[in-house]
Amino acid sequence: MTEPARLMDSYTEMTELLLPNDTNNLGRALGGAVLHWMDICAAIASMRFSGKQCVTASMDHVDFIAPIEMGEVAVVEAFVFDVGRSSIEVKVEVRAEDPVEGTERKTTTSFFTFVALDDDGNPTEVPRLACETEAEEALRADALEAHADQQ
Repeated sequence: MTEPARLMDSYTEMTELLLPNDTNNLGRALGGAVLHWMDICAAIASMRFSGKQCVTASMDHVDFIAPIEMGEVAVVEAFVFDVGRSSIEVKVEVRAEDPVEGTERKTTTSFFTFVALDDDGNPTEVPRLACETEAEEALRADALEAHADQQ
């Protein structure tokens, strides 16, 4: 059995400046670009947590809550909130930040499932999830509740 890993060990934040190549004809982020960023951020969180290569197994319902406008910064946050034997559940949220005005708003949320792989590319055991602080427990509880609400 592997040692437990902390929720915060998986926490990952990425930023992307929304430029024309990732926008639609309205000057807003393409949904596919946002999903790409979310998948990468979730993969990094999974690998940090497990110490293994991880592959995307599924992505749950995606909520596009608000657009990201060209010139805004997309901030993508992910963390592991639950695990199985070889599976890792990751919550991903995106928010848009206007670096000039200093404002931000939530834009997108989803839940991803990853599978950890051994050196031969087979599913392998992942650490148990440890929440050592009240903040980690609260993040996990909120993610579990939101995930249950989507199913």
